[in-house]
Amino acid sequence: MTPQQAQIEEWFTYHAPKPGQQERYQAIRESAKALALVISENTKPSADQSAAFRLLREAVMTSNASIALE
Repeated sequence: MTPQQAQIEEWFTYHAPKPGQQERYQAIRESAKALALVISENTKPSADQSAAFRLLREAVMTSNASIALE
């Protein structure tokens, strides 16, 4: 297996939460939700607002992947 194939295998394999990880996922989700509410309350619905929400969701997902793949 090449290093790239090993990385792909790692990326696309389910990683069950280890002790302590669940709390870290929750902290990230709660913080992102708070920011999403601030964005919602301070911007008008628009393509830019939608992009902000999409990027925030992406940041949460990427952060979760960082925790899962450590």
